[in-house]
Amino acid sequence: MLQAGDKAPDFTATTTNGNVIALHDYFGRSNVVIYFYPEDDTSGCTVEACEFRDAKESFDGIDAAVLGVSGDDQSSHQAFTSKYSLNFPLLVDSDGTIADLYGVPRNGVRPARVTFLIDTAGVIRHVWEKVIPTGHAADVFAKVGALGAA
Repeated sequence: MLQAGDKAPDFTATTTNGNVIALHDYFGRSNVVIYFYPEDDTSGCTVEACEFRDAKESFDGIDAAVLGVSGDDQSSHQAFTSKYSLNFPLLVDSDGTIADLYGVPRNGVRPARVTFLIDTAGVIRHVWEKVIPTGHAADVFAKVGALGAA
C-alpha cells in the first residue's frame, strides 16, 4: 500500500452522476481526501459517507475535495447518494483499478476501508488504514486543517 510521502497515482473515473474526473484536475487547486469503502448502503459505509456529507461545507472551507471509492457500479452509487443526500462524488471502481493503484487490499471488488490525504502537489500526506467509520471524517478534517497551517 502507498504511504505518506509517495506520489499519488493519477487516475480517471466515472462519478455518481456520470461525469469523468481525473485526480490531476485537483492538483494546484485543492487537497484531496480519497476514502475507499467496501459497499454502498451498508451500516459502516453509510456512517462514514454521512459523516463526510455533514462535514462537506467544512472541507470546502479549507479547500479539500472528498471522493469516495468503492467497487459498486454507477447505479448503486446513484441510489446510495439519493437515499442519503450525499453531496460529494462517489467514484466507480468496479474492476478495482483505483484500489490496485493505491495498493488497497480487496475482497473481490470490495476494497478495504482505507483513506488517503493528498496535498495540492499530488503527494500523499497521510494514510488511515483499518478505518473505524464513526468519527473518521472529523479526524480527517483535523489532518487537512493541520496541513493547511503548515
